[in-house]
Amino acid sequence: MARLLSRIWPGVAMAALAFCAITQPSFASATDHAGFLDETESLRTKDHPQYVQRLAQLHQEASSLTTSEQWHLRYLDAWEAMFEGEYTKSESQFNEIIDHSGDPVLAAKSSALLLNNLAINRRYEEAFALANRLTTSLPVATDSLARSMLVSNLSQMFNMAGQTDLAIKYADMAENSIPAGETDCHPALIKAAALYNGKRLTSSSRDLQRAVDTCVAARESVGTNSALLLMGSLFLDEGQPSKTMALLDRIGPSLRINHYSPHDQSAQLQRAQAYAKLGNDEEARKAALAVLAMNGPDDISEWLKEAYDVLYRVEKRQGNTAAALSYYEHFVAQDKGYLNDISVRSLAYEVSQQHQMVQNLATESLSKQNRILRLQQSLDANTVSTGRLYIALLLVSLASIALLLFRVKRSQLRFKRMSTLDGLTGILNHQHFMSEAERILRVQEKKLGSACLISIDLDHFKQVNDTYGHAMGDIVLQHTVAVLQDELRPIHIFARLGGEEFGILLVGCTSSQAMATAQRLCVAIEGSPVEDDGRVVSLSVSVGVASTDRCGFELSRLCREADAALYRAKRAGRNRVVADTDTENDTLSAA
Repeated sequence: MARLLSRIWPGVAMAALAFCAITQPSFASATDHAGFLDETESLRTKDHPQYVQRLAQLHQEASSLTTSEQWHLRYLDAWEAMFEGEYTKSESQFNEIIDHSGDPVLAAKSSALLLNNLAINRRYEEAFALANRLTTSLPVATDSLARSMLVSNLSQMFNMAGQTDLAIKYADMAENSIPAGETDCHPALIKAAALYNGKRLTSSSRDLQRAVDTCVAARESVGTNSALLLMGSLFLDEGQPSKTMALLDRIGPSLRINHYSPHDQSAQLQRAQAYAKLGNDEEARKAALAVLAMNGPDDISEWLKEAYDVLYRVEKRQGNTAAALSYYEHFVAQDKGYLNDISVRSLAYEVSQQHQMVQNLATESLSKQNRILRLQQSLDANTVSTGRLYIALLLVSLASIALLLFRVKRSQLRFKRMSTLDGLTGILNHQHFMSEAERILRVQEKKLGSACLISIDLDHFKQVNDTYGHAMGDIVLQHTVAVLQDELRPIHIFARLGGEEFGILLVGCTSSQAMATAQRLCVAIEGSPVEDDGRVVSLSVSVGVASTDRCGFELSRLCREADAALYRAKRAGRNRVVADTDTENDTLSAA
């Protein structure tokens, strides 16, 4: 199972929403609105049904609330809208509180939750830009509750960006700034999540057990469920599906009471994976289909990817080839989408860092210019030699600024190049390949040329990951790219399209030439097994070929025909080349 935070993060993020309430004394009378508001806030994840009832009661008495109490009620309404998944509505409410409430504590808490809102909706550039602003405001955040919420949510944002050490640092800051009357449930939970995402956590880790114990003691059911689902995921990673099943049975009643969608999906997915590992294919299929039913037809998520993987394996074991292939196609699509989302996350973080650097340099430049002007005023009354010294200092300052700006520009260009390449293999990524292929096909169409698209997929690649681990899987992908590059010419456009799938655009090439090239690549891969640390992994590929001679110059059609040919090659037994003109019985074997 992929050890990635996306299956856990939404639950952890929503657990964060609970961390802005201070436990209050029991409500004394209906006129103690301030105390009643505070106590209601503390019930959000401890007793959510009662929280909803109290909101209704507060709205009935809204006319008797003071202005500050009405803003507090709007904040609680915004929290509930976010909990129910109404992100557009809650975003508007949070922004109104930040801009107009005049309450710095409510504004800080709303900013922290707005950060979660943007991240959940995959608006990563806005989220990281807000994170930079919140980081800058930390030194002036004197309210302990607001500060604790800010550093907690910053920890989660850095965790999403894969910055594990920064995430742990901010989680520790959150623990050190817990307000009076609060527990360390949430800081312990976000630290465990950061350690998990950094592959530094096991099911027996002290940090994970501490998160479970503190959330149970605090009666934070949402936080407790997040921590235990994290533990269930680790049990699966460690090959202990029976423990995962026992844990899910234990927290089942709490999940049903809270009915929080990310937790429901995580629990169903873990059941599907556990049943699959235990050999109960029927129950695994039911649980995986339940995950699919919780999502829309166009959704992309880690839950869906893993659910399709379970269904593919179950149908494959049952001998249902057509169903298995259909689920595998869905799995590949989800895998591509998920990898793209991770890339967008990382790129958004890097872009926000670059923008912050430029702003810092601009501020530094203005400061230097002010110092230079003051120096000029004092030097006007001095001798010619002093004037020469001023000129020299001015030149040095300008040279320093120019050097700093040059470094920033060079760094920006480097990140731009990185955005076009696949981080693991160093060849073009999916997005840049598509745009480059579109451009080349338009040129070929204008000059009546020709081109062919080759789609390549490593056979049984998941078995390599399952047998030897993901580190060996990465070595296999890098080895495959090296072998293919040796067989290709510089004019060919070569890219990793996602997972173990690659694409090659051959320019000025006929269909027969493309078939010959594809056959040569197939043979080269089969004749180049991977050897690492005494282990030998034999490789083969399935290849689909599509030509502009038959499909025209529209890239989308070339891709469809090449993919269709690729899947015919897989159905025909793999390790072979199939062209867009081939039928099910007319395939070329690499043997």
